[in-house]
Amino acid sequence: MELDELKNSWNVLNKRLDDSEVVNLRVVKEMISQKTKTAFDHLFNQNLHSFVVTFVIIAGLFPWICMHTPISTTSFIIVEVAMAIGLIPQIWKLTLLSKFNLEEKKCNELSRLVLRYKQIRHNESVWGIALVALAFVAFYISELCFNETVTYVFGPKILLVSGMTLLTLALAYVIGLWQRRRHAQQMLEIESGLQELREFEN
Repeated sequence: MELDELKNSWNVLNKRLDDSEVVNLRVVKEMISQKTKTAFDHLFNQNLHSFVVTFVIIAGLFPWICMHTPISTTSFIIVEVAMAIGLIPQIWKLTLLSKFNLEEKKCNELSRLVLRYKQIRHNESVWGIALVALAFVAFYISELCFNETVTYVFGPKILLVSGMTLLTLALAYVIGLWQRRRHAQQMLEIESGLQELREFEN
């Protein structure tokens, strides 16, 4: 009789240990999922913020500047087209990120989405720099050589405009570095989270 009671107690203890292990694994999985989702949400919001800021500049800020300054129509079109082209990869990335769903998709599928996103971002950084440089050169050629409504004479005004341009580029470079580091950290958290979650699928 004592042996049977001992076996029953042992079985109950084993069941409790198994249940406890299942609960612990579930808690760990939920923690990893939440951490991964938080990093993803920050990544999505960063891309959304970039899109909104660019769109506001295209649709409101730059047209307002052009209405209050003697910028030529050609120069205006050059800048607007360059910024509109810059919106294309942003829309592409947001569309891709909108498919990221931890609850409905497998980790391998999510990893492929992340890889595709990284490829788009890499290509964007390569030709984006070339596009910005080309747009600046075309803008200044249009203004200095073909804008007949303004006579640009080398002096304090030209130096001021050039200085403000360089300051803007320097500020954009610093902000870009900060965003790149933040982006790299978010991507690392997402990729490591997917790697850890993949172990729960096996």
